Amino acid sequence: MSPSSLLLSSPAASLAESRRRPLSMTTHAVRRVNSLALLDGARELVIQHQGNEYHLRLTRNDKLILTK
Repeated sequence: MSPSSLLLSSPAASLAESRRRPLSMTTHAVRRVNSLALLDGARELVIQHQGNEYHLRLTRNDKLILTK
């Protein structure tokens, strides 16, 4: 698979594809996201996962806390 086609594939498709392969054959890199880009100037972000909400907060000491 070429690098350009990797950019166009959806995370769900990548996950489904990786589940079909044995664990020893999964060689994709872990995606990294800069916290400043993720928060986009805010101090809190709500993440929805399987019907639950999780709050990612940036503290006064510049630490990240994830709570349900």
